[in-house]
Amino acid sequence: MADPSKADFKVPDLLPPDHIGTTRMSRRRRMRDIVDKTVKLFEASEDARLLDENFHAAFRLMTSTQARQAFDLSKEPLKVRERYGMNRFGQCCLLARRLVESGVRFITINTFLTVFDEITWDIHGSKPFTSIDGMKNIVAPMYDQAYSALIEDLDQRGMLDSTLVANLSEFGRTPKVNPAGGRDHWPQCFTVYFAGGGVQGGQVVGSSDPIGGTPADRPVGPGDIVATIFHSLGLDTEAHLPGPGGRPFPLVDFGEEPIRELFA
Repeated sequence: MADPSKADFKVPDLLPPDHIGTTRMSRRRRMRDIVDKTVKLFEASEDARLLDENFHAAFRLMTSTQARQAFDLSKEPLKVRERYGMNRFGQCCLLARRLVESGVRFITINTFLTVFDEITWDIHGSKPFTSIDGMKNIVAPMYDQAYSALIEDLDQRGMLDSTLVANLSEFGRTPKVNPAGGRDHWPQCFTVYFAGGGVQGGQVVGSSDPIGGTPADRPVGPGDIVATIFHSLGLDTEAHLPGPGGRPFPLVDFGEEPIRELFA
């Protein structure tokens, strides 16, 4: 700290550091002017207005009594909570039902926060990942309990027909067990499933080869899954949205269709 009693006293924070010369200081000033100008242009733009609206929407959510009540699981009977499972995933599914009741239109549940040093779906077989036994005896039963509770609860409360529950993943698992006693990432073939939202339950669409390695019948791709979700929401999958430069773009790519068998 500078000593004001000294004859050579100067306030350090009001002076440029010794290693910054005049030329470099001028460049920094010009850069600051550019940033200031850019900020002013942004503040006058439509994007800034939307950003401000998003801030206020987030603030309203944080201060909303209704939102706090929706997240308050203590209001649920213990029997209901136990039906979902007294674990993170189970209680997240219960929260999802409460949020649907409160009018929330889009909800995402992640089964796990990480795949390291936890019992998860990531069954590579060796540490820090999970063994197949861990998946079979812990993860899968936990998942089945919570998912079935959510579907049952939504149905009993008359909300299932208007709520699509989509169970998605980014890949499946290798058909063969690896040397560590687990199964690795396998995007060539895997399953997703839907409930509610107009879907007629109890159907299986498509099949794999005997070892689950490749699709054998009625394969669908990610675009078809997206189209199926849009169809359930009542959106026209052949519609176009306005794009940059006045050039519209399709809601889904050409050739990608909803899995219509699910709604028959």
